Formats: sequence, structure tokens, C-alpha cells
Amino acid sequence: MKVVDARGQACPQPVILARQAMADSNELTVIVDNETAEMNVSRMAEKAGYRVASQRKDQDIFIHLTRVVEAQAKPLQACATDEWVVLVTSEVLGRGSDELGAVLVRGFLHALDEAESRPASLIFMNSGVRLVVQGSKVLDDLRSLSEKGVEILACGTCLDFYALKGRLAVGQVSNMYSIVEALSRADRVLSL
Repeated sequence: MKVVDARGQACPQPVILARQAMADSNELTVIVDNETAEMNVSRMAEKAGYRVASQRKDQDIFIHLTRVVEAQAKPLQACATDEWVVLVTSEVLGRGSDELGAVLVRGFLHALDEAESRPASLIFMNSGVRLVVQGSKVLDDLRSLSEKGVEILACGTCLDFYALKGRLAVGQVSNMYSIVEALSRADRVLSL
């Protein structure tokens, strides 16, 4: 069985190393040293058609991946299916007054929640991650969008930078690799 040691690797390197090893292995173990890496590797592997089992040993997490029957496996990279994605890179919309920008971003997300057409994903990066944490004024709309099937991803590196990871209130912590995959499979990307 192949073993991938991704301890000490910064995001998205554990996912990249695991994915490379999965290309020629039906069974492997990925060793990581934090829960975010465990979650990101596990999510990527499950989407690729692997059964995932994690085991903790001291400070390390051993993620055992076993490929499910080929016919049931999902492709590593899906084809575009006329979906669109919104990339939110700031807690305000536009340049100029931050006060006005905060009002505009709240209005945009509320209108998006009320609209008939919704994106497949909302991706929050840089200061945009402040919108998905406890105390955000747009949580009700984001929760509603999530309940309606919109995937909400928050950059883990960004949450760490702003010391907000423990305050995530909606969506899931993601990594740059998963974000790039979501953006690349979309037909259209709207960037705020």
C-alpha cells in the first residue's frame, strides 16, 4: 500500500500529493497533521470515488483511502454543466466607501437568495471570509442559499490569516485546490 506523508505541508499541498498518488493507486494512506488537511483530503477522495477512513495516532492523522468499484467512482474533474460560481474576495462590494460597499454586498446576497437562478457555489476568499463567520450581517441569506443547494466554500488560509477559523458559521472550510476545481468546472465566474 502506498503511503503519502503530507505532514507539515501547507494548503493545498496535502490534497495535491494525495491526488497524485491516487492516479496510480487503488489503496493508499495519507498522513496529515491537522484537521483541515484531513477534511480537504477526505472530501477530494470521496468525490473521486474512494472510501475514506481516518485514524488518529498521537498528533498525526492517518487517512486510509480505498477506491470503490470503478463503475461507481466519480471522475476527479467534472465537465462543465452550464453552472456558474460567485467568487467573493472582499467583505464589501466595489471600491470607494466601505460603508456603502457593506450595504451593497448585503443587498447583492439577499437578491441572490431571492433570485430564481442561483450559482452552484459561493467561494469566499481574502476578507470575504468575514461574511461567513459568526456576527456577519448576511448569515441568514447565506444559510438560506446553502439550504437551497448552493455550495459555500471558505478559504482556510484566509480564515487562518484573519484568526476566524473557529468562528465559521455557514459553509465549509476549503483549500485552494478545491477552489480552483470549482472555478474551472464552472461555465461562468462572477467575481466581487
